Amino acid sequence: MPRIKVLVVDDSAFMRKIISNILAGSADIDVMGTAKNGQEAIEKVTHLRPDVVTMDIEMPVLDGLQALGYIMSECPTRVIMLTGAESEHGDLTMTAFQYGAIDFIQKPSGNISLDMEKIRDDLIKKVLAAARVEVHKLGFIEEKVIKKEKIVSPVRTKVKKIIIIGSSTGGPRALQQVIPLLPSNLQAPVLVVQHMPAGFTKSLAERLDSQSLMRVREAVEGDIIKQGTVLIAPGDFHMTVRQQKIDGELCEVIALTKGDKVQGVRPSVDVLLESVARIYKENSVGVILTGMGSDGSEGIKKLKLAGGKVIAEDESTCVVYGMPRSVIEQNLADYVLPINQIAQSIAEIS
Repeated sequence: MPRIKVLVVDDSAFMRKIISNILAGSADIDVMGTAKNGQEAIEKVTHLRPDVVTMDIEMPVLDGLQALGYIMSECPTRVIMLTGAESEHGDLTMTAFQYGAIDFIQKPSGNISLDMEKIRDDLIKKVLAAARVEVHKLGFIEEKVIKKEKIVSPVRTKVKKIIIIGSSTGGPRALQQVIPLLPSNLQAPVLVVQHMPAGFTKSLAERLDSQSLMRVREAVEGDIIKQGTVLIAPGDFHMTVRQQKIDGELCEVIALTKGDKVQGVRPSVDVLLESVARIYKENSVGVILTGMGSDGSEGIKKLKLAGGKVIAEDESTCVVYGMPRSVIEQNLADYVLPINQIAQSIAEIS
């Protein structure tokens, strides 16, 4: 099997060297070249035709986003964005997904990170996964900003159905093709786990909220679960559902914990699904979208045993067919659907 050809793009010579050395340490990767800005990246992508590009966001001459936009338009290539540790880069990262980036890596301590060894395994794993992605699945996603009508907060009513969505690699793109298509009168709350670091999930929630008829925001401890609202698990926290009495009425609320990572991730889809299955039983709907690994499959088993329904994204639209595969191959999915049919199916089930 030929080695994966990678182009490393960063304005820091030090970072280019460190990233190149990390990737070259994998027997499956060949670092075929480097570039110091977006303009040079475009020239080298066109000339060298790498399998994967790692692209810094902040660079002189032409920044990473501008270069990404050009590359995906003129010479579609698998691109992983690199960003500093500051969460203010979250909105830029969301734009990168819109343009066609597969994934992103957060440098552990800012633009010049002396401790890149901390993310060695993650970087190699993401490059190897990116190399298997079909480039035609990475097209530009059109954004439509929705102006929501001012709505009066609904009187608290007992939630009958609940929707849980889990995603990882390729998830921000997939969520942009599901959440904005859900109707404003959906008779169920939606809880989302997307594998992302702390700080970036807030930007994801804000981006989705601007495009959606439903209200979308990052969850906080004690949020009352209400229909018509989408709550996204904050990065680096497990999200669960618990019951407590509020004004004499038993309600379901959000609980956030810093428990141990599950299958190497926090938040974990499994952790959320297990708590939901216990409380909502047959009124639960689990939706597993694109992503590496198998997070979600154990929770889906519990949800199915409790009588809930399961939707899995079809391989034909998955950026990475890992999480859905794990569910589908265990015959746990009631519906296997391409991404453009999932919102309608959620609305019908709810």
